Amino acid sequence: MSRDLGLRRLRGRRRLGTGVLTAASLTALSLTASGCVVVHGEREVLPSATRAEAAKALEEFTAAYNAADKAYDSSLDADHTTGALADIDTARLKAGRTNNPKGNPRHEPLELTDAKFAIPAKAGWPRWFLADAAGNKGGETRWLLVFTRDAVDEPWEAAYVTLVAPEDIPEFKTDGDGWAEAVPANASDVAVPPGELSKDYATFLGDGGKAFADGPHTSGWREAREKKAERPGLARQYIDEPLTSGDYAPLALRTKDGGALVFFATRHFEKQTAAEGASVPTPNKDVLALTSGEIRQSLTMEFVSSEVALDPAAGAVEVLGRVQGLTSAKGE
Repeated sequence: MSRDLGLRRLRGRRRLGTGVLTAASLTALSLTASGCVVVHGEREVLPSATRAEAAKALEEFTAAYNAADKAYDSSLDADHTTGALADIDTARLKAGRTNNPKGNPRHEPLELTDAKFAIPAKAGWPRWFLADAAGNKGGETRWLLVFTRDAVDEPWEAAYVTLVAPEDIPEFKTDGDGWAEAVPANASDVAVPPGELSKDYATFLGDGGKAFADGPHTSGWREAREKKAERPGLARQYIDEPLTSGDYAPLALRTKDGGALVFFATRHFEKQTAAEGASVPTPNKDVLALTSGEIRQSLTMEFVSSEVALDPAAGAVEVLGRVQGLTSAKGE
């Protein structure tokens, strides 16, 4: 399939990390016989956050998320989301507000309890940590939220949110103080370097292969696409793209067995084209709220997806969870 497909890029909200390091506030100064020795916080291996700071970040995110959901107002949680989650959340709230200007008539506050935190000790920015909590939405799954920040004076923002079955969450490797270990993007001791997972996943969705284990977010997704493509009178074409830079950068934690739990993001396009004499099925009101142009013979939809995967020391990568949201659409 041509990678072109005549798809126009429908770019949603982009938020790149723009935090400026405040070296003065991160510098520890000690005197020695030979003079001053400066220890730079950005080079020193330190826990990304205290456990109290992590708990507060989760509490503040939940409060902001609920306020935004109740009012369908993305400005209310804009300081607490970034990356893939920000794209998905902003578009969802925009569609909701378009269709319900007075707010969300079905609002039910999100409650996150029994929170556990995996906080890596690392050097450099961004600092980040994982929150694992039980939620009152999503059935028996656990909510996995990755919080990041680019400087000590910036707020913690949730970049990734996925829902995963409790039994699928691995044990993490920790040091004597209970701090987790971050896995670098170029790590060569796992099946796929975390920095390459987004690209490999996008390639797999288009071409298949053996890099990813069978499951609903891998072989199951490909099969569902193939079934949709067979419907008479309507052609569906797909493009899958990696998202790897700035606030979309993959983040990984070392597991006890030597592998890694990796959070990463991807972008997806689906173009529906009606045959001559036919028409594109009318999408629901939330899709229409995010659609520009007039839907005559085609509709191109752009999605952003947040994934979490088990990347073993050897073998196939297992995608444990995926949260996807429509970010924009165009009719032609």
